Amino acid sequence: VQLQASGGGLVQTGESLRLSCVSSGLAFSRHGMGWFRQAPGKEREFVARITWRGSNTYYADSTKGRFIISRDNAKNTAYLQMYNLEPEDTAVYYCAADRRAEFGTTYYDNPTIYGYWGQGTLVTVSS
Repeated sequence: VQLQASGGGLVQTGESLRLSCVSSGLAFSRHGMGWFRQAPGKEREFVARITWRGSNTYYADSTKGRFIISRDNAKNTAYLQMYNLEPEDTAVYYCAADRRAEFGTTYYDNPTIYGYWGQGTLVTVSS
């Protein structure tokens, strides 16, 4: 299984970016997907999640209303559209897939439910 995250870059405050996460070797349509991020000197934190059916999405309080997670099962790809970026959003962003297929959980912000991780893509927001 491989998850390939891309789309990061350097942007200014208030600008937008869209991250992509392409999956291979995984029954993508049967796995919930999440995005996490890790800023320098900080722990990895939950950003957003979309269920395997795509019917529900969840966000961290810090990203709610600015970020949108989505998926295209035909392309085996999850996305994170980020609007109105702030310097505090600067981090390496990781995509992750549920360890178990067709898995429902209320602990969607817990990294341990995700069994597959991408390599990360760096987002830098300048002030």
